[in-house]
Formats: sequence, C-alpha cells, structure tokens
Amino acid sequence: MDRNRIELLVASIRELTPGQFSWLERTVQIFQCEHHYSILHSDLLDEETLENFGDALRIHHSFSVEPFSKDKFEYVLERVVNMSSERAKLASKGNRGHDITIDNTRVSLKTQADKGIREGKIWISKFMELGKGHWGDNPDDLVLLRNIFLAHLDNYERILILRALRKAPDWIYELVEIPKQLLLLAGNGKLEMKTESRQFPKPGYCFVCEGDTELYQLYFDGGSERKLQLKNLLKSRCIVHARWEFTIPAV
Repeated sequence: MDRNRIELLVASIRELTPGQFSWLERTVQIFQCEHHYSILHSDLLDEETLENFGDALRIHHSFSVEPFSKDKFEYVLERVVNMSSERAKLASKGNRGHDITIDNTRVSLKTQADKGIREGKIWISKFMELGKGHWGDNPDDLVLLRNIFLAHLDNYERILILRALRKAPDWIYELVEIPKQLLLLAGNGKLEMKTESRQFPKPGYCFVCEGDTELYQLYFDGGSERKLQLKNLLKSRCIVHARWEFTIPAV
C-alpha cells in the first residue's frame, strides 16, 4: 500500500464529523469480520477482482439488508473490473440489449434474490419485456413471442446472473453464467398456451428438454407487464464463476 495514500487518509479522518466517523468505523468493523471468497471457474474474474467485488457487497450490507439490485450489480462490476485495467464499460441507459462490455464482449446482467430461491434452479422473473405487439389467445402467437426472445439473444454474447442464496446475517452470493447456447435450444422447445387462463393476452410456456430431462421453461407472462420469465433452469448446466460468503453483524 502506498504510504502517502495512507498518510493522506489518516489526515482526512481527523477532519470528519462524529457522525461521519461512526459510518467509517462501521465499514472498518465489517472488513474485519469473517468472510470467504472463492473462484470456481472464471475467465472474467481474478483474485483481486473477486476480493474487490466481495468487499463492495459487504459495504452495501453494512447499511442494508436488501440484496444487491441489478443497477448496483452493473455499477460495481464495472468499477471492480476497471480497478486493475480499463476492460469494462457500461451500456447506455435504456439499452435493450447488453448491459456491459467486458474485453469487447457484450454481456447481459441479471440478478436473483427471491424469497424461495433454490440453489440448483435459476429463476429470472423478468428476462425481457415482450412489448405491445400482437398477442391474444391464438396458440400460434407463442411462435412469434419465442422468435422475439431468440432475436433478443443476438444482442449479447454472454449472460451473467448474481444470485443471493442466503441473506442476513450470513450472506451467500454466487456469480453464474448461463450459456447462450443453452437458451438457443428454445428454438426447438414445446409451446403450450394456457387457454383456460383468465388473463388476456393468454400466458404460455416453452418447455425445453434434453431427452427426458427438462432444462428450463420460458414463461410468457400475459399480465400487465407482458414480460418473459426464465423458470427452473438447471444450474448444473451453467457455469459457476465465483462465490462470496460473509457475515454482517448487527449494529
């Protein structure tokens, strides 16, 4: 650590108000708590990036019991990757494709933190919006919706999801990559519209299987949001990049 940086920081601490000092003290306390970070299989994270991302998670949870949101995931990932080299750049606000570019590769970022999360199955409640195009009660409409999904995949090369597997006070996060090739299998999935539903447009499913094994389901949600959900995706068919485990003590 640069000695000049340390001396400047110590000098600035003396100028803090009692309230500011209390927040700083809390952060330092969190850094001294038990934690374990691990890389499993990753070409995106090195040990330094792993540690910096985990410490950002701990800073967040020293002030909040809410899991990382998608916007925090985007911002922090860009920040920690660029701490060692300028390899990452966030996409412009409102971009309907990728969220970040890392090493000139377009990446879509997702989060999962639902109450009933299952470690072995991934659920993304809003993979994408389905827009206001034609969609009613004709089962053939699902073909169009599936094509919209497949076209959306052209906008990026990789998909990463940050999952909060356990919450306060003993947090566990993992970073999982969903292989794009796995999602492209939806092109041969079995479509089924729920014609008995009271919703309009009628919701429907695309069941994606490999032999007798169901890999995942696409759920075309006909509610007011008209969104696509990715349900029950087998994590065993994905790549777990990293895992962060840490305890945040009560104040």
